[in-house]
Amino acid sequence: MVASAGLHPLEPLTIDEVRRAVDLVRSQHPIGERWRFPVVTLKEPPKATVLAYQPGDAVDRQAFLVLLDNDTGHTYEAVVSLTTAQVVSWQHLPGIQPNIMADELEDCEAAVRSHPDFQAAVARRGLPLDQVVVDPWAIGHFGFKEEEGQRLSRCLCYVRTTPESNFYARPIDGLVPVVDLNAMAVVRIEDVGEVPVPPEPGEYAREFYQDRFRPDLKPLSITQPDGPSFHIDGHQIRWQRWQMRIGFTPREGLVLYQVGYEDGGQVRPILYRASMAEMVVPYGDPRPQHFRKNAFDLGEHGVGMLANSLTNGCDCFGEIRYFDAVLTDSRGNVAVTENAVCLHEEDFGILWKHTDWRRDHVDVRRSRRLVVSFIATVDNYEYGFYWYFYQDGTIQYEIKLTGILLVGALADQPKYGTLVAPEVNALNHQHFFAMRLDFDVDGCPNSVYEVNSHAEPLGPENPYGNAWYAESTLLEREQAAQRQIDPLGGRYWKVVNPNVQNRLGQPVGFKLIPGENVRPFAHPDAPIMQRAGFLKHHLWVTPYGADENFPAGPYPNQHPGGEGLPKWTQADRPLENTDVVLWYVFGHHHVPRPEDWPVMPVAYSGFTLKPLGFFDQNPALDVPPSPKACH
Repeated sequence: MVASAGLHPLEPLTIDEVRRAVDLVRSQHPIGERWRFPVVTLKEPPKATVLAYQPGDAVDRQAFLVLLDNDTGHTYEAVVSLTTAQVVSWQHLPGIQPNIMADELEDCEAAVRSHPDFQAAVARRGLPLDQVVVDPWAIGHFGFKEEEGQRLSRCLCYVRTTPESNFYARPIDGLVPVVDLNAMAVVRIEDVGEVPVPPEPGEYAREFYQDRFRPDLKPLSITQPDGPSFHIDGHQIRWQRWQMRIGFTPREGLVLYQVGYEDGGQVRPILYRASMAEMVVPYGDPRPQHFRKNAFDLGEHGVGMLANSLTNGCDCFGEIRYFDAVLTDSRGNVAVTENAVCLHEEDFGILWKHTDWRRDHVDVRRSRRLVVSFIATVDNYEYGFYWYFYQDGTIQYEIKLTGILLVGALADQPKYGTLVAPEVNALNHQHFFAMRLDFDVDGCPNSVYEVNSHAEPLGPENPYGNAWYAESTLLEREQAAQRQIDPLGGRYWKVVNPNVQNRLGQPVGFKLIPGENVRPFAHPDAPIMQRAGFLKHHLWVTPYGADENFPAGPYPNQHPGGEGLPKWTQADRPLENTDVVLWYVFGHHHVPRPEDWPVMPVAYSGFTLKPLGFFDQNPALDVPPSPKACH
């Protein structure tokens, strides 16, 4: 075996490697012009290989590909060894539909716009065809037999007031073309009747507001004259006591690897791999034109493929370093998203402070955090995905939601949304995010506990009724580890290494503190709850499995459901003192407001990981005071 040219096993594929992977598949299998490449990405080596890796070790460098033959509708998985220049595995996946690709959507819109029945439906409504926008969506799975075995997209339609206008403000409600994406042909046009198009253009763009900008906003500058405090080596990042690697996949976008914190001269591992593994947005309007709106933004489309090229001063601010994402279009051609990942530092107020008034002595430290982020545009919505690392060992994950609300014409059902403009009904919906957190707290194995706080009953031990305590319960098996949040009970979960203790004899650990969250309001028997069964619980815990990566299964597009976490955890595998993966599901509940229109101010949702006995004391005591002394 030839060594992998000095690359770390988790370094993302280079441009040359992506090209070679596609070329090797084309040369060793009969790939025609009608084949698409939904996924080309790094095939991560086995975890044991990565953990044992030393610089200079020979590691087989591999690529993972998903391929779709449009002529037959067949889907394949392939693994290519870039080291040996061989396709080492090739597998047909019967009945599977891979994710929908961006250029596939462009072809879909063109097919709809050229169809005579669609043109006639637009003409009946008195709308100019050249200003109509066709927005293809994944069709989901609702048990309709006539849809089985076809690769379908269901298209939403809009009209622009002018060629530059916000088309999302003017839905053509009730006109829904359905397209076979393999044949790229319209199979039917659902038309529930003519509904008046909302009258207002709903403008938000700068060209419509130039004479109304606030005049009194003074410049705000962030400067680091000596440069940032972080160091980059390929895709490895070192900052303060933190070390980590980053990757980027077409499906998940940003991935963190081997996150650790330097303590006592050694880097102590915390997370082996962390990413958002699925994201689903169920809408709450039952009308025929709306009930299918249940988007799996990772499994059906891929947020990595939809990542923005970021701009300093707009998306990020300060002393920025960027990472490109090396991807492909659907035909296997290299497509690089420049500046896909942003890395920078932020001041974050006070880190710690105490005033000893008896000595007139003040000690205070400023908090600084490292930010690793990317932003994806998924049709009407923008999502910013942010990892924050703090000097005291805290990790925070935050999603910033913005963009444009999905709306319908008011018609006869205002109940399931909010009137945000004349005749514009913004639909009730929820955003759910499922995190896959492969913990290795001071290595593995680890154990997981649920912690709840309880009031001590009145009695001899609590005569004044003020006592309460925190109780830890070991989550021994998978079924017992399917849990809900309980903010009134102060519930959190902790991952500990029972084999490593701090100086106080406590097992070292980290705790997961929920942030904003909600339960799904879809009925338990609804198709979306079958397909996204992971929504039934906020916490799941599984033993590590190399092939258990996505909570709704690897291919949710048009899948009836039952895959992923609900299926794996039926085995009720033991969890104590083993290599564990936490799956945390959190939701943003969105009953729209008029203030969310025509473009939505950022909403925030996420969670926090805090050290819990991982350190012997406050690890941020060595953070130096600000250059301008505070006393």
